[in-house]
Amino acid sequence: MSTATLIVFLAGVLGGAMNALAGGGTFATLPSLLAAGLPANIANASSNVALLPGAGMSAWAFRDELGPLGGVSYRLLSAVTFLAGLVGSTLLVLTPADAFDLIVPWLVLYAFVLLAFGKRASDWLRSRVTIGKHTLIVGQALLGTYGGYFGGGVGMMMTATYGLLAGHSPRELFAPRTLMLAIANLASALVFVAAGWVAWSLVLPMIAGAMLGGWAGARVGRQLPAAWVRGWTLLVTGATALVFFWRAYG
Repeated sequence: MSTATLIVFLAGVLGGAMNALAGGGTFATLPSLLAAGLPANIANASSNVALLPGAGMSAWAFRDELGPLGGVSYRLLSAVTFLAGLVGSTLLVLTPADAFDLIVPWLVLYAFVLLAFGKRASDWLRSRVTIGKHTLIVGQALLGTYGGYFGGGVGMMMTATYGLLAGHSPRELFAPRTLMLAIANLASALVFVAAGWVAWSLVLPMIAGAMLGGWAGARVGRQLPAAWVRGWTLLVTGATALVFFWRAYG
Protein backbone atom coordinates (compact mmCIF):
# COMPACT_ATOMS: atom_id res chain seq x y z
CA MET A 1 0.00 0.00 0.00
CA SER A 2 1.44 3.37 -1.03
CA THR A 3 1.70 6.29 1.36
CA ALA A 4 -0.93 8.26 -0.59
CA THR A 5 -3.35 5.33 -0.44
CA LEU A 6 -2.85 4.94 3.31
CA ILE A 7 -3.35 8.66 3.90
CA VAL A 8 -6.61 8.85 1.94
CA PHE A 9 -7.86 5.66 3.64
CA LEU A 10 -7.25 7.13 7.10
CA ALA A 11 -8.77 10.44 6.01
CA GLY A 12 -11.83 8.47 4.89
CA VAL A 13 -12.11 6.79 8.31
CA LEU A 14 -11.94 10.15 10.06
CA GLY A 15 -14.31 11.83 7.60
CA GLY A 16 -16.89 9.06 7.83
CA ALA A 17 -16.82 9.15 11.63
CA MET A 18 -17.07 12.96 11.71
CA ASN A 19 -20.11 12.91 9.43
CA ALA A 20 -21.81 10.38 11.67
CA LEU A 21 -21.11 12.35 14.85
CA ALA A 22 -21.42 16.00 13.87
CA GLY A 23 -20.77 16.57 10.19
CA GLY A 24 -17.69 18.16 8.69
CA GLY A 25 -16.23 14.99 7.17
CA THR A 26 -15.26 16.94 4.06
CA PHE A 27 -12.71 18.82 6.16
CA ALA A 28 -10.86 15.55 6.75
CA THR A 29 -11.07 14.12 3.23
CA LEU A 30 -10.64 17.21 1.05
CA PRO A 31 -7.19 18.26 2.38
CA SER A 32 -5.78 14.77 1.83
CA LEU A 33 -6.94 14.79 -1.80
CA LEU A 34 -5.52 18.27 -2.35
CA ALA A 35 -2.23 17.09 -0.83
CA ALA A 36 -2.24 14.21 -3.31
CA GLY A 37 -2.11 16.77 -6.11
CA LEU A 38 -5.70 16.88 -7.32
CA PRO A 39 -7.16 20.18 -8.60
CA ALA A 40 -9.59 21.74 -6.14
CA ASN A 41 -12.72 20.99 -8.16
CA ILE A 42 -11.75 17.36 -8.77
CA ALA A 43 -10.74 16.94 -5.13
CA ASN A 44 -14.08 18.34 -3.98
CA ALA A 45 -16.04 16.04 -6.29
CA SER A 46 -13.93 13.02 -5.37
CA SER A 47 -14.35 13.74 -1.66
CA ASN A 48 -18.11 13.88 -2.10
CA VAL A 49 -18.24 10.53 -3.88
CA ALA A 50 -15.91 8.92 -1.34
CA LEU A 51 -18.07 9.94 1.61
CA LEU A 52 -21.32 8.66 0.07
CA PRO A 53 -21.13 4.99 1.20
CA GLY A 54 -20.14 5.99 4.73
CA ALA A 55 -23.00 8.48 4.88
CA GLY A 56 -25.34 5.76 3.67
CA MET A 57 -24.17 3.36 6.37
CA SER A 58 -24.65 6.00 9.07
CA ALA A 59 -28.15 6.80 7.78
CA TRP A 60 -29.03 3.10 7.82
CA ALA A 61 -27.77 2.76 11.39
CA PHE A 62 -30.14 5.53 12.52
CA ARG A 63 -33.13 4.41 10.41
CA ASP A 64 -35.22 3.41 13.44
CA GLU A 65 -35.05 6.98 14.76
CA LEU A 66 -36.44 8.63 11.62
CA GLY A 67 -39.65 10.60 11.86
CA PRO A 68 -41.20 13.93 10.88
CA LEU A 69 -39.04 17.00 11.38
CA GLY A 70 -40.90 20.14 12.34
CA GLY A 71 -44.09 18.57 11.05
CA VAL A 72 -42.54 17.76 7.65
CA SER A 73 -42.15 14.12 6.62
CA TYR A 74 -38.61 12.91 6.04
CA ARG A 75 -39.70 11.57 2.64
CA LEU A 76 -40.61 15.07 1.46
CA LEU A 77 -37.39 16.50 2.86
CA SER A 78 -35.48 13.70 1.13
CA ALA A 79 -37.03 14.56 -2.24
CA VAL A 80 -36.27 18.26 -1.77
CA THR A 81 -32.68 17.46 -0.78
CA PHE A 82 -32.11 15.21 -3.79
CA LEU A 83 -33.38 17.76 -6.31
CA ALA A 84 -31.46 20.57 -4.64
CA GLY A 85 -28.30 18.46 -4.58
CA LEU A 86 -28.60 17.95 -8.33
CA VAL A 87 -28.93 21.70 -8.81
CA GLY A 88 -25.95 22.53 -6.59
CA SER A 89 -23.59 19.99 -8.13
CA THR A 90 -24.59 21.05 -11.64
CA LEU A 91 -23.80 24.66 -10.72
CA LEU A 92 -20.36 23.59 -9.53
CA VAL A 93 -19.65 21.79 -12.79
CA LEU A 94 -20.83 24.74 -14.89
CA THR A 95 -19.47 27.72 -12.95
CA PRO A 96 -16.16 28.73 -11.28
CA ALA A 97 -16.01 28.35 -7.53
CA ASP A 98 -13.51 31.10 -6.62
CA ALA A 99 -16.09 33.57 -5.31
CA PHE A 100 -17.83 30.86 -3.32
CA ASP A 101 -14.61 30.14 -1.43
CA LEU A 102 -14.98 33.56 0.20
CA ILE A 103 -18.55 32.80 1.29
CA VAL A 104 -17.92 29.38 2.82
CA PRO A 105 -16.32 30.67 6.08
CA TRP A 106 -19.36 32.83 6.80
CA LEU A 107 -21.71 29.91 6.26
CA VAL A 108 -19.76 27.78 8.73
CA LEU A 109 -19.68 30.68 11.21
CA TYR A 110 -23.47 30.89 10.84
CA ALA A 111 -23.67 27.23 11.79
CA PHE A 112 -21.47 27.79 14.85
CA VAL A 113 -23.55 30.74 16.11
CA LEU A 114 -26.80 28.85 15.63
CA LEU A 115 -25.42 25.79 17.40
CA ALA A 116 -24.16 27.88 20.30
CA PHE A 117 -27.31 29.97 20.74
CA GLY A 118 -29.86 28.08 18.67
CA LYS A 119 -31.98 26.75 21.56
CA ARG A 120 -32.48 30.19 23.06
CA ALA A 121 -32.95 31.71 19.61
CA SER A 122 -35.47 29.01 18.72
CA ASP A 123 -37.47 29.57 21.91
CA TRP A 124 -37.38 33.35 21.39
CA LEU A 125 -38.36 33.06 17.72
CA ARG A 126 -41.17 30.58 18.36
CA SER A 127 -42.63 32.77 21.09
CA ARG A 128 -43.02 35.62 18.61
CA VAL A 129 -43.64 34.12 15.19
CA THR A 130 -45.06 30.93 13.76
CA ILE A 131 -42.49 28.87 11.88
CA GLY A 132 -44.41 26.97 9.23
CA LYS A 133 -43.52 23.86 7.30
CA HIS A 134 -42.69 25.92 4.22
CA THR A 135 -39.85 27.66 6.07
CA LEU A 136 -38.20 24.33 6.83
CA ILE A 137 -38.69 23.10 3.26
CA VAL A 138 -37.12 26.24 1.80
CA GLY A 139 -34.27 25.99 4.28
CA GLN A 140 -33.68 22.37 3.31
CA ALA A 141 -33.66 23.30 -0.38
CA LEU A 142 -30.91 25.85 0.29
CA LEU A 143 -28.94 23.35 2.38
CA GLY A 144 -29.28 20.69 -0.31
CA THR A 145 -28.05 23.11 -2.97
CA TYR A 146 -25.04 24.04 -0.85
CA GLY A 147 -24.43 20.36 -0.14
CA GLY A 148 -24.32 19.62 -3.85
CA TYR A 149 -22.15 22.62 -4.67
CA PHE A 150 -19.51 22.23 -1.98
CA GLY A 151 -20.85 20.36 1.04
CA GLY A 152 -18.20 21.32 3.57
CA GLY A 153 -19.93 21.83 6.91
CA VAL A 154 -23.40 21.16 5.50
CA GLY A 155 -24.07 18.58 8.21
CA MET A 156 -23.26 21.18 10.87
CA MET A 157 -25.50 23.70 9.13
CA MET A 158 -28.32 21.16 8.97
CA THR A 159 -27.99 20.52 12.70
CA ALA A 160 -28.01 24.25 13.42
CA THR A 161 -30.90 25.03 11.09
CA TYR A 162 -33.05 22.13 12.27
CA GLY A 163 -32.41 23.16 15.85
CA LEU A 164 -33.52 26.72 15.11
CA LEU A 165 -36.56 25.92 12.98
CA ALA A 166 -37.73 22.66 14.54
CA GLY A 167 -36.46 23.05 18.12
CA HIS A 168 -34.56 19.74 18.33
CA SER A 169 -31.28 19.04 20.14
CA PRO A 170 -28.21 17.87 18.16
CA ARG A 171 -28.64 14.32 19.51
CA GLU A 172 -32.24 14.16 18.26
CA LEU A 173 -31.05 15.19 14.81
CA PHE A 174 -28.63 12.32 14.14
CA ALA A 175 -31.17 10.39 12.06
CA PRO A 176 -32.54 13.16 9.79
CA ARG A 177 -29.15 14.81 9.38
CA THR A 178 -27.31 11.66 8.34
CA LEU A 179 -30.11 10.74 5.92
CA MET A 180 -30.14 14.19 4.28
CA LEU A 181 -26.34 14.14 4.05
CA ALA A 182 -26.44 10.79 2.29
CA ILE A 183 -29.11 11.96 -0.16
CA ALA A 184 -27.28 15.20 -0.98
CA ASN A 185 -24.09 13.19 -1.52
CA LEU A 186 -25.93 10.74 -3.77
CA ALA A 187 -27.40 13.48 -5.96
CA SER A 188 -24.09 15.28 -6.42
CA ALA A 189 -22.18 12.02 -6.91
CA LEU A 190 -24.38 11.20 -9.91
CA VAL A 191 -23.48 14.55 -11.49
CA PHE A 192 -19.77 14.34 -10.69
CA VAL A 193 -19.41 10.79 -12.00
CA ALA A 194 -21.24 11.75 -15.20
CA ALA A 195 -18.91 14.75 -15.60
CA GLY A 196 -15.80 12.58 -15.17
CA TRP A 197 -14.66 14.51 -12.12
CA VAL A 198 -13.82 11.52 -9.89
CA ALA A 199 -10.22 10.35 -9.27
CA TRP A 200 -11.09 6.69 -8.69
CA SER A 201 -7.56 5.55 -7.78
CA LEU A 202 -7.76 7.68 -4.63
CA VAL A 203 -11.50 7.52 -4.10
CA LEU A 204 -11.76 3.72 -3.76
CA PRO A 205 -9.50 3.40 -0.67
CA MET A 206 -11.15 6.50 0.78
CA ILE A 207 -14.57 4.87 0.31
CA ALA A 208 -13.40 1.84 2.30
CA GLY A 209 -12.18 4.09 5.10
CA ALA A 210 -15.34 6.22 5.10
CA MET A 211 -17.56 3.14 5.36
CA LEU A 212 -15.60 1.94 8.37
CA GLY A 213 -15.64 5.38 9.96
CA GLY A 214 -19.34 5.94 9.24
CA TRP A 215 -20.30 2.62 10.81
CA ALA A 216 -18.10 3.17 13.87
CA GLY A 217 -19.20 6.78 14.30
CA ALA A 218 -22.87 5.82 14.20
CA ARG A 219 -22.38 3.12 16.84
CA VAL A 220 -20.54 5.53 19.12
CA GLY A 221 -23.03 8.33 18.48
CA ARG A 222 -25.99 6.26 19.63
CA GLN A 223 -24.37 5.85 23.06
CA LEU A 224 -23.20 9.41 23.66
CA PRO A 225 -25.05 11.77 26.03
CA ALA A 226 -26.66 14.80 24.37
CA ALA A 227 -24.27 17.21 26.13
CA TRP A 228 -21.25 15.40 24.68
CA VAL A 229 -22.72 15.52 21.19
CA ARG A 230 -23.38 19.24 21.53
CA GLY A 231 -19.85 19.90 22.81
CA TRP A 232 -18.21 17.87 20.04
CA THR A 233 -20.37 19.56 17.41
CA LEU A 234 -19.44 23.02 18.68
CA LEU A 235 -15.75 22.12 18.78
CA VAL A 236 -15.68 20.79 15.23
CA THR A 237 -17.76 23.66 13.86
CA GLY A 238 -15.70 26.36 15.57
CA ALA A 239 -12.39 24.86 14.46
CA THR A 240 -13.72 24.47 10.93
CA ALA A 241 -14.80 28.11 10.78
CA LEU A 242 -11.33 29.27 11.89
CA VAL A 243 -9.61 27.12 9.26
CA PHE A 244 -11.83 28.37 6.47
CA PHE A 245 -11.43 32.03 7.44
CA TRP A 246 -7.66 31.54 7.45
CA ARG A 247 -7.75 29.85 4.04
CA ALA A 248 -10.00 32.49 2.49
CA TYR A 249 -8.68 35.67 4.07
CA GLY A 250 -5.36 34.80 5.72
